[in-house]
Amino acid sequence: MIIKEPMNEKSIDIIYDLMKSNDGYVTSKQVTELGIHRMYLKIMNDRKIIERVGKGIYIDSNRIEDLYYVLSLENPKVIFSHMTALYFHGLSIIAPRNEYDITVINKYHNPKLKHHNIFYVSKKAYCIGVSNVVTPMGNRVKAYDIERCICDIIRSKKRMDLEHVKYSVKEYLKRNDKDLIKLADYAEILSVKEEVMSFVSMMYE
Repeated sequence: MIIKEPMNEKSIDIIYDLMKSNDGYVTSKQVTELGIHRMYLKIMNDRKIIERVGKGIYIDSNRIEDLYYVLSLENPKVIFSHMTALYFHGLSIIAPRNEYDITVINKYHNPKLKHHNIFYVSKKAYCIGVSNVVTPMGNRVKAYDIERCICDIIRSKKRMDLEHVKYSVKEYLKRNDKDLIKLADYAEILSVKEEVMSFVSMMYE
């Protein structure tokens, strides 16, 4: 049951406490669920206590915005993939800048994502290898695990820098936590087993 509160400083204190427990972020949805009117977010924004960084998303003005985290809050169906996800896993030769590799289900359309590198997949493929990773700023977002990413960059290598693909695969093969059985299983499910296994074999030094 949502209870409306009269305008007072207590509501602002509650929102601020919520932000502190959520790494400096708060959403209008969270505020509504607490029974607090969204006008308090505008009041806090006007007072420069918080800053609006996305639709219904605010951050403590004393913090630096985590672009990965904000994107994931704005677009819960987006999964970081390919080279962007490999960056989180420490397997990308360069850090992403303003364009990220993201994967969504076929037919999903959001004009706000058009400047990103979008990969469309079936519902079955979309669910394979999803994990939670920590961004460089310490927030958790959805991204594919390492083996799924290796499959993806190999099957999408025509859309990527081939030298970057080779680097990531070579670095993956050096890791003690690599799981070649999982890699082969993913590749088979994604119908690219022959291509993935052949490419991986070539990268062994």
